[in-house]
Amino acid sequence: MGNRRLYWHIGNSKKFQNPKPKFQDIMKKQKIYNLEDRTYLFARECRFFIRTLPKTLSNIEDGKQLIRASGSVGANYIEANEKLGDKDFLMRVKIARKEAKETQYWLRLLRDLNDGAKPKAEELIQEAVELRNILSSIINKKLP
Repeated sequence: MGNRRLYWHIGNSKKFQNPKPKFQDIMKKQKIYNLEDRTYLFARECRFFIRTLPKTLSNIEDGKQLIRASGSVGANYIEANEKLGDKDFLMRVKIARKEAKETQYWLRLLRDLNDGAKPKAEELIQEAVELRNILSSIINKKLP
């Protein structure tokens, strides 16, 4: 009986647990310049952001649109590899840029609906703008 308590105590002790760092902390500590990783983290952050919003019908619908758009930014960039050829590569990057702009729109809408979500939404809007600018610079470099 005594041993069982001892093991229970060790298992639940904070000393023996290794908490995983939050994605927000990772993004603040180091700016990830690999666009693939940044778009992945951005989509995850959008998902976490939506979980914090009150579950109203409009929030759910707008949230779905935001998740689709934010996920599509990363998906289109990942598919835009050099093997596609310049034309297809540019098309994918242009779609990713359009999706980044769309996520910005949905984030602004959700920020306006919920005043409590403003700080986090502002942070994500900045990230969407930054991703859009990076994608625009890739397009400008590739165009003759």
